Amino acid sequence: MSAAPDLALYSYFRSSAAFRVRIALNLKGLSADTHFVHLLKDGGQQHGEAYREINPQEIVPTLVAQGQALGQSLAIIEYLDEIVPEPALLPSEPLARARVRQLALLIACDIHPLNNLRVLRQLKQLGIEDDARLGWQRHWIGEGFRALEALLAGDPARGAFCHGDKPTLADLCLIPQMTNARRVELDLAPFPTLLAIEAAAYRLPAFVTARPENQADAE
Repeated sequence: MSAAPDLALYSYFRSSAAFRVRIALNLKGLSADTHFVHLLKDGGQQHGEAYREINPQEIVPTLVAQGQALGQSLAIIEYLDEIVPEPALLPSEPLARARVRQLALLIACDIHPLNNLRVLRQLKQLGIEDDARLGWQRHWIGEGFRALEALLAGDPARGAFCHGDKPTLADLCLIPQMTNARRVELDLAPFPTLLAIEAAAYRLPAFVTARPENQADAE
């Protein structure tokens, strides 16, 4: 990897949003000084004053580039795509770019937020029991995956990956969500297209080394 001392990544091994950014860094051949923010210890280290000054949303990931803190994984990934244009994570043709963004946003905006730690904690505070919260996660991931499967299956724009035969922003969103689906033991058999894309992704070291269990802070 090329040295990039001006990049610092604040990450948590189990965060799917941080997972996306790790994949992007790997694909771009970039390295970043990684700072671990444990989302459970000490009442959630993301809520501490020091981290709150870096990211007022109190979430991960945060990428610090040339002294500027950037939150939101998709914004970070598009920044990385602009400073290191190859391999491109968005197609050059406008309609194709819109298609990839549609797939990515379906996951990042409509699946992931309903299953992240903040939402699950709020459900617990509202008295929702563990089994019901697990059912909530399975339901919303399943709903999103059904839409993704329908959009991708048989689409001539799909190749080994969501769009063509090289990873795009859509795949960087999909693969971490597949990990989340397995964590909640969602039946993935109804989603053969998603499983095939996942298999293609894990043939690439950039995805393998970004996996949660391969991080220095993994538990």
